[in-house]
Amino acid sequence: MKKFWKVGFTAALALFLAACGEDEATSGKSKQVEAEPKEHTVTYMDKEYKVPAEPTIVAASLESMEDLALLGVKPAGALAVGDELPSYLAEDLEGAELIGDKRQPNYEAILGLNPDIILGTSKFQEDVKTQLEKIAPMMPISHVSTDWEANLTAVAELTGKEDEAKKILEDYKADAAKVKDAVSESMKDKEVVVIRLRAGNLMIYGTDLYLNPVLYTDLGFAVPDEVAAAKAQEAISLEKLAEMNPDYIFLQFEESENADKPEALDELQKNAIWNGLDAVKTDQVFVNSVEPLAQGGTAWSKTKFLEAVQQNLSK
Repeated sequence: MKKFWKVGFTAALALFLAACGEDEATSGKSKQVEAEPKEHTVTYMDKEYKVPAEPTIVAASLESMEDLALLGVKPAGALAVGDELPSYLAEDLEGAELIGDKRQPNYEAILGLNPDIILGTSKFQEDVKTQLEKIAPMMPISHVSTDWEANLTAVAELTGKEDEAKKILEDYKADAAKVKDAVSESMKDKEVVVIRLRAGNLMIYGTDLYLNPVLYTDLGFAVPDEVAAAKAQEAISLEKLAEMNPDYIFLQFEESENADKPEALDELQKNAIWNGLDAVKTDQVFVNSVEPLAQGGTAWSKTKFLEAVQQNLSK
């Protein structure tokens, strides 16, 4: 009888201790879960976006892909160029699922990734914007270059990379100041312009667009009248460019943007008017000094273009 009592008591005690252990473990887990924020709010362009602490992100714009790559973040999905990740971002974004072309995201592919937030672009047409917002909140990353700090900061807050973003911004501004000091004297009376060959046409941009803020805001170069007058991306004739006759030209040519006129660059370089430009005659035309698909108004683009300007204009 005593033996039975001892066995029973021992078993009961073991069960009691096990139950206490489970309660403590459960309690610990509860406390741990409660300590972790379930979601946080990111404010971008006066709009609030609520996301989990570690959101599933789909990058449906090259602008956001550049910022994510610079911050060292791999999204669940990203856009393709020619059925694959853009070569200049492929290594940084390796493993991201392809979710369509930059002009037309694949809604089914995006839906299949069950994103918490979609990083789009302010260039989206209204119908694309509407369809994406049916899937998840869509943050339209601005294509206006002067919004680059707000863009990077918002993406950093979404991904917990605030410290990295702060350093990127500080480093860029410090580097820009050094380059400005290095070239200010030699570039005092010089005219510099960025031109993009698209669909066989020469395109220039307004002061606040594409790569231009690096030249005219950060480095303080004189703004050509034609650039000052441009409200957006605008075509400029070769004859008008000849009248402008800049001292330095950064010429961007991407094959995928000239699919119908693949020989546009070769034809331009053989043109007599082009060859009469001062920049051409003095060998001051820099073709694709930065990745031609670079969006311009991102920290990635600005950092790379600043390096190109330093390399080519401080000789």
